[in-house]
Amino acid sequence: MNVKDSNGNPLNEGDSVQVIKDLKVKGSSITLKRGAKFKNIHLTDNEDEVECREGKSTIVLKTCFLKKS
Repeated sequence: MNVKDSNGNPLNEGDSVQVIKDLKVKGSSITLKRGAKFKNIHLTDNEDEVECREGKSTIVLKTCFLKKS
């Protein structure tokens, strides 16, 4: 699978990513602020989405809102 971030850089299992714009999380009152970093991402079956850990919960983020850090 060919997973890329918003800048076209390839993403791999366990990479660190950064959010490039404020995002509201569906089904929650959490808002991810621009610049929030996530470590050890997990790739999903869909190449447009990755899984990240936010505290004790796992969230799925679209790669168009992420950049590799």
